[in-house]
Amino acid sequence: MSLAACLIIPAAGAALIAACGRRPNVREAISLASAAATFALAVLFTPEVLRGERPRAVLGEMLPGLELVLELEPLGLLFALIASGLWFVSAVYSIGYMRGNREENQTRFYACFALAIGSALGVALAGNLLTLYLFYEALTLITWPLVTHHGDDDARRGGRTYLALLLGSSILFLLPALAITWWQAGTLDFRPGGILAGRVSGWEASGLLALYVFGIGKAALMPIHRWLPAAMVAPTPVSALLHAVAVVKAGVFAVLKVVIYVFGLEFARESFAWLPWVAGLTIVAASVVALRSDNLKRRLAYSTVSQLSYVVLAAAILTPLSVAGAALHIAAHAVGKITLFFAAGAIYTAAHKTEVSELDGIGRRMPWTLAAFGVGALSMIGLPPAAGFVSKWFIVSGALEAGQWLALGVITVSTLLNAGYFLPILYRAFFKASQGAGHGEAPATMVAALVATAALTVLMFFFADLPLALARSLR
Repeated sequence: MSLAACLIIPAAGAALIAACGRRPNVREAISLASAAATFALAVLFTPEVLRGERPRAVLGEMLPGLELVLELEPLGLLFALIASGLWFVSAVYSIGYMRGNREENQTRFYACFALAIGSALGVALAGNLLTLYLFYEALTLITWPLVTHHGDDDARRGGRTYLALLLGSSILFLLPALAITWWQAGTLDFRPGGILAGRVSGWEASGLLALYVFGIGKAALMPIHRWLPAAMVAPTPVSALLHAVAVVKAGVFAVLKVVIYVFGLEFARESFAWLPWVAGLTIVAASVVALRSDNLKRRLAYSTVSQLSYVVLAAAILTPLSVAGAALHIAAHAVGKITLFFAAGAIYTAAHKTEVSELDGIGRRMPWTLAAFGVGALSMIGLPPAAGFVSKWFIVSGALEAGQWLALGVITVSTLLNAGYFLPILYRAFFKASQGAGHGEAPATMVAALVATAALTVLMFFFADLPLALARSLR
């Protein structure tokens, strides 16, 4: 019942939010309370999981031998803590953003946001591939109204791209991968060491892996990545949800679960030989696009495409160190990237600026916002004292252990590219003369939220014990 409550609380919160639509203060209080309760419940599970226990609940049987199962293991707990914890911060931020920009359909926004977090937690708690697939699809469907929130032609066009790529990839590739796995292994359960070892090999294993990684479109491997920049038509809190809290994290989380618990870290490395090349190409190509993008949210979107493939690249190295780095990078990217999107939304709300070329001198008028942006940028580059340094350290260590020189080269090049498209923003903001009339910071709730996530990004550098303990438990 406690596991099920992780899903029931967001669903109940969404229902109460919808019922209180005409009372904004009550509606937003319910959103905050639901987020806090969900996070507290995830925290309560932490000691059990660290002791090696695996809480489990069977929700029902869909078909003979195919159950809907919730089971909490270290990677799932890490994702659940990220999603529920950042939900609370996002709710605080959204109050200032939605009111400051006088957004319409605010009740629908808060209700869908709660349901999206519930779906992401369903992915985190999934005890088998069938359960993961159902919540993965639910997450796509429930976030579509958020992507199309503004209701104009651009929003509808972005929403069509979003649905077409995510539903198309999961139906055409991921669903057949599940069927083949069931046929080969006789089970869809997640098991330490994997369920496919000794059952598939060679080109069959490579083909099945391709169905998984391209079928999990939320991981945004090229060429199935265009849904992410297309979804930038959504309000900034939605962009934060897509890029940091739930959607893309569900993608790379699912890829990592498949590698660890379906194939296994002892699986034949030759079957994974092509994956570092695809991940490396995505990392470098997306970084180049980000470098050439003047629109701030587009630059951040392609940065996300690049950073997600760090997780895929680390998983493909198939060493305990690299897998720990992949898990850590899910957490590090979440707190760093949500800070960047929060800052972009604050800049838009306070100054109505969307292009990098318009940001000259803005750091002197919005020092808290741009200082937080700088912390997020340091984390994306992988420099101390930010969380991204820790995750990159483990990924690089795993690559050295495995002799993966391609991965080391890709990380080196992409780090330089990351610096190339983030540092000029900070230079413009703090060292160039101001443009236009003066203005101050965004509403206090927005600034408080982005300062909190920036602080968390730094704290994860100094106090990485919990995420590191969960990441090192993966086998």
